[in-house]
Amino acid sequence: MKAHHHAAATSAALPNARQRLYVRYYVAITADLIVLGLLSQFWDRVQISSFTAGLVAAIMLQLLLQATLMIEHAASRPFENKNSWQAKTGRIFVAWLILFSSKFAMLWAIGLVLGDAIHFYGAMHGALPFIATVICMILAEALAFSTFANLESAN
Repeated sequence: MKAHHHAAATSAALPNARQRLYVRYYVAITADLIVLGLLSQFWDRVQISSFTAGLVAAIMLQLLLQATLMIEHAASRPFENKNSWQAKTGRIFVAWLILFSSKFAMLWAIGLVLGDAIHFYGAMHGALPFIATVICMILAEALAFSTFANLESAN
């Protein structure tokens, strides 16, 4: 494929790890921003006052999700080489506890930084709509990354 301008030629190859990491977070934050914007527009449980508030929330949520995954992986290490049903149950419970409770910490952090610029209405002081929003964001990211992977293997 012939590049029609310089930007296409430079963006076609991702030669180093920093560039791949940048693209990964750029795509993830963009997907999160799209989900937040669509939910704010079409679901009365999510209210975002401005694009900037949505962008800050998308960046914060991406960073907080990554921190949560790092904590979850670290907490599940003691169960790694154990094959008993107690170890498997313990690992699942610890992962669930961290992943579920982290949503409350994320909701608190978003409220602390953005105040009234973003609000989730509904059950458990907005926690359930927030969890639904995070699930939608993760699904949108998975769709974007699987599409990207499929484009690579299509050659």
